[in-house]
Amino acid sequence: MTDTPLAVAIMTDETGWHTSRLKRALRERGALGRCVDLADCRFDTTHGPHGLAIPGYGRGLPDAVIVRGIAGGTFEQVTVRLGILHALRELGVPVYNDARAIERSVDKSMTTFLLHRAGIPTPPTWVSESAPFAQRVLMRECAKGHDVVMKPLFGSQGKGIARVAASSEGCEPLPALKAYGQLAYLQRFVRPVSEPGYDWRVMVIGGKAVTAMRRISEHWVHNVAQGGRCEAAALSEPLATLAERASAALGLDYAGVDLIPCDDNPFGATVIEVNGVAAWRGLQSVTPFDIAGRIVDDLLNRRMALVQGTGNIKEVA
Repeated sequence: MTDTPLAVAIMTDETGWHTSRLKRALRERGALGRCVDLADCRFDTTHGPHGLAIPGYGRGLPDAVIVRGIAGGTFEQVTVRLGILHALRELGVPVYNDARAIERSVDKSMTTFLLHRAGIPTPPTWVSESAPFAQRVLMRECAKGHDVVMKPLFGSQGKGIARVAASSEGCEPLPALKAYGQLAYLQRFVRPVSEPGYDWRVMVIGGKAVTAMRRISEHWVHNVAQGGRCEAAALSEPLATLAERASAALGLDYAGVDLIPCDDNPFGATVIEVNGVAAWRGLQSVTPFDIAGRIVDDLLNRRMALVQGTGNIKEVA
């Protein structure tokens, strides 16, 4: 470390528990964390030699960026916010996770495609703008006795998902696509192996699975935000391997990987979500492992060294 503290921008649209943990971890390692809303950043070709204006950094740039949250908005607004992250990467600033990885993880259809392409177990999935096609999928799946889960393409914390159940009379009708952006994202429901049901959240940092928990719920949705309760879980080798492969398939520096138990593959689990802007408050409540500290260590010791090793150093004012 030099006499000047390393300056790390924490990109977030809201401050709170996660940003406080990251700022504390940075401070303990001699770095300075500052929260910045991407909506307040701008492209400005009259500003400095680089053409970006990042609040709090004058005419310069931060030494590194941790992405903690990107506010929703119009297609144009989100495009520019991601563009800021792309531009920072082009200027040699380590962005953790970078825009390309976030785009892959936020878009559930791309996540599913990349998991499938990498040979990672994930439930059969169909994504289409055609309501007639989606209805045919429902009818075919219900005829086989499978329930189907319909999810928003962009969404988190179990919000907006619906389960279409099979029955002896057939299946329920397809939910109106208007509420889902005129797009059907359908995934075969994985039936619980126990009562109550549960899934796992595994935290992967720097390519290594570091800690895990079980999320248990009487409801079929296990997210903590939807009432699931957290319980410490052993990080078995098959579970760790599957989570690490899922994170690598999306090119993520850190990820929260959600897996659900099943009996149709050697891992005993299938990946249902990969979160590129993962929350970890629930997981931290059941593990002594310092998640924020590990994220900061990985950024400072691996990610920044990786950029510097390529000679791709950021411009300075």
